[in-house]
Amino acid sequence: MAKIVFMGTPDFAVPTLKALIEHHDVIGVVTQPDRPAGRKNKIRQSPIKEVAVEAGIPVFQPQKIRKPEAIAELKQWDADFYIVAAFGQILPQEVLDLPKHASINVHASLLPRWRGAAPIHAAIREGDDDTGITIMIMDAGLDTGPMLTKHVIKIATDETGQSLHDKLAPIGGELLIEILPKYLSGEVKPQEQDETLVTYAGQIKKEEGNIDWSSSAQSIERLVRAFTPWPGTFTFWDGKQLKIHSGNDGEGTADAGLVIEKNGQIAIGTGDGLYYPDEVQLSGKKRMSITDFANGYGDFIGAKLGQA
Repeated sequence: MAKIVFMGTPDFAVPTLKALIEHHDVIGVVTQPDRPAGRKNKIRQSPIKEVAVEAGIPVFQPQKIRKPEAIAELKQWDADFYIVAAFGQILPQEVLDLPKHASINVHASLLPRWRGAAPIHAAIREGDDDTGITIMIMDAGLDTGPMLTKHVIKIATDETGQSLHDKLAPIGGELLIEILPKYLSGEVKPQEQDETLVTYAGQIKKEEGNIDWSSSAQSIERLVRAFTPWPGTFTFWDGKQLKIHSGNDGEGTADAGLVIEKNGQIAIGTGDGLYYPDEVQLSGKKRMSITDFANGYGDFIGAKLGQA
C-alpha cells in the first residue's frame, strides 16, 4: 500500500481522493486556502478539505506551494507518490521531485488535446466528439508530462459543462487505482505526448460568456452548454444583462442579435443560422421560459441584443 499525498481542491477531485483513501495510505492532503464565497462572502473550506477532515487526514493549505517553507513541510511527509487533481497551483520541479516514485496528475481531457485549466469547457465549446481522462506523470510544464493511460467517453449532443464534469470525475479515481500497481510493477510504461497535436484550454473569465451574435448559431449553442452552470452565458437587452440558460441552433436568417418570431418560436439572428433560446433570466429577475419572457415583455420581439 503506497503512501500518498493528495493535492486537489474542487468537487472534481473528490472521487479521486475517496478512491485513494479506500485503497492506499493517504498520509496528507494539500488544498487551496479557505476563501470567501457566495453573496455573503462566507469563508468556506474546499470540498477536498471537507473530505480530508472527515477522514482524519492532515491538511496543508499553503498560499504558494513553491515557497521554501511549504516545500519543507511537504518533505516531512516522505511520500511515495503525489497525486494531483485540479489543485489550482503550478507545482515547481522541486516539489514534483519530492516523492519516492512520481508525481501523477488526473487530467480531464485526452492529452495532448486541451492542456490547461478548463479542458471540459473547451471540449464542448469546440464541438469535440470525444473526451476523457488522462493519467500522466507530471513535469514542470503545463500538462506536458508522459502519459500512463487514458479513458475515452463520447460527448453527448446535449452535454453541458456540469454533466460532463459529473461523468468524468468518478472515472479519474477508478483509472488511477487501476494504473498505480501496473506502473509500480513496470507493466505500464509512460508514453510521451505528441507535441504536434497540442491544444490549450486557458483559465476562463466571466466575460467570455458574453455572446457574440455575429458568430454562428451552432457555436453559440455549444458555448451556452459549455458554460453551464459556470460562468454562464449572457447578452444585453434594454441596458440590462440577459442570461441565456439553454437553447438550440437552427436554420434561417436574421440580422445578428435581432429577436424575431418564426413558426411560433422566438429566435435570435446570428452570423450563420438562428438561435432558439429556451430559458432566459433578466438581471434581478427569476429564470423563465422564453415564451413567458416574451409574453411579459411585449417589446422584446424586434429588439436588438448585444448592446450594454
